[in-house]
Amino acid sequence: MSSVNAVSPLSGAQYEIRHGSQRAIVTEVGATLRHYSVEDADIIDGFGVEEWSPSGRGQVLAPWPNRLDRGQYRFEGRAGQAALDEPELQNAIHGLVRWLPWKSASKSADEVALTCALHPQPGYPWRLDLEVRYRLDATGLTVSFRARNASSVPAPFGIGFHPYLTVGAAIDDAVLRVPANRCLVMDDRGLPVGDEPVAGSDRDFTEPRSIGSMRLDTGYTDLVRGADGLARASVARSDKGRRVSVWADSLFRYLMVYTGDTIENVSRRRRAIAIEPMTCPPNALRSGIGLLKLEPGQHVEGRWGVVPDGAEFGDHSPEARCSRTAAT
Repeated sequence: MSSVNAVSPLSGAQYEIRHGSQRAIVTEVGATLRHYSVEDADIIDGFGVEEWSPSGRGQVLAPWPNRLDRGQYRFEGRAGQAALDEPELQNAIHGLVRWLPWKSASKSADEVALTCALHPQPGYPWRLDLEVRYRLDATGLTVSFRARNASSVPAPFGIGFHPYLTVGAAIDDAVLRVPANRCLVMDDRGLPVGDEPVAGSDRDFTEPRSIGSMRLDTGYTDLVRGADGLARASVARSDKGRRVSVWADSLFRYLMVYTGDTIENVSRRRRAIAIEPMTCPPNALRSGIGLLKLEPGQHVEGRWGVVPDGAEFGDHSPEARCSRTAAT
């Protein structure tokens, strides 16, 4: 019998999945990826069961990712006004579902699916039915989503995900690769005012190179994809050993890369790097750039994933892992 004094985790029910030496934990609050490890080595820099997600760690960002100027927008005659949860910059940030309870739709040893109904509200006057599915297999972790417009009128939509990747060392000593030809130009409120080629700039990580003291809170686009249609970014230890890759399908046209320099908890700064797949850039509900339009009853689906490479993670070579990821 459970104790009457037992305290529930701050992030709600905890859903653990396993495959071999891989282990992931997804939370009821926000369908958040709280933990992912292989051979007891952390792949993401998550958070404890006694915490609630700090700095967006592992969260689902919908119906828009990243920042929204003053939380205000209009879409086909309907106005939205979201709460300014980045008040110092007068922005709404990361959508509306990351603090909501999600329901378990299915659960097995290596897979869990959670669903959320986003009801009409001032910040988003449409109804969305959302599902996010996490699956572990020999390729690593695959995350898939499905979003359906349950309204009687067209609805705008964007989504992103916010994993912080770790290779067991400070990111100053890590090597980063971002397969993108262009990056967003941001104003002092973190809102894009255009984009430019990365070639010849300090934002160019098309070839792997050390992060060093570089400060990034940068959106990348014009992603370079493999024959399978997947874009792959990675962070690796400069002393070889281990690498963690993020892949994303063609629905994700942007990657936000964040070195964590402004994280409120100083002890967490620059100890991991966020590589965030996004279907649209920041402020898309205002600009319309990259924004998806869902007709009544229409749904959209997409996938991304995390691949842990290196001998310490088992017998799968990086080449074999990438090959199997492409086949999923």
